Amino acid sequence: MITIWHNPRCSKSRQTLALIEGKGNVTIREYLKDAPTLAELQAAQAALGLPAIQMMRPKEAEFKDLGLSRDDDDATLLAAMAAHPKLIERPVVFANGKAALGRPPEAVLDIL
Repeated sequence: MITIWHNPRCSKSRQTLALIEGKGNVTIREYLKDAPTLAELQAAQAALGLPAIQMMRPKEAEFKDLGLSRDDDDATLLAAMAAHPKLIERPVVFANGKAALGRPPEAVLDIL
C-alpha cells in the first residue's frame, strides 16, 4: 500500500503521483482538504527522519504571518502544520513503513 499526501495544483506532486502509479495500490490524500492530525504529522516526521522545518514550506506567506521562524522547535512547527496544512511540504509518500518527500519526485522511488 502506497499513500501520497497530494496537492493536485502542485507540479512536483503531480509528477510524483505519476511516478508511483502502477507501483502498487495508491491511496491519494489531498492533505489540504483532509488535513493530517498532529499525531499523523509526528508519525510522518519519525518516518521521514527529518527536522520539522524540512517538512515545511517556509516561503509561504502564512509562515511569516504566523510569526514562525526556522529556529522554532519541532513541536511549534508541527502544531503550525496541523493547524495550517498549506505549510506542509509536498508531496509526502508513505510505503513499506517508510516515508519520503517528493523533492525531487524520484526521491520517493527508494521506499517503494
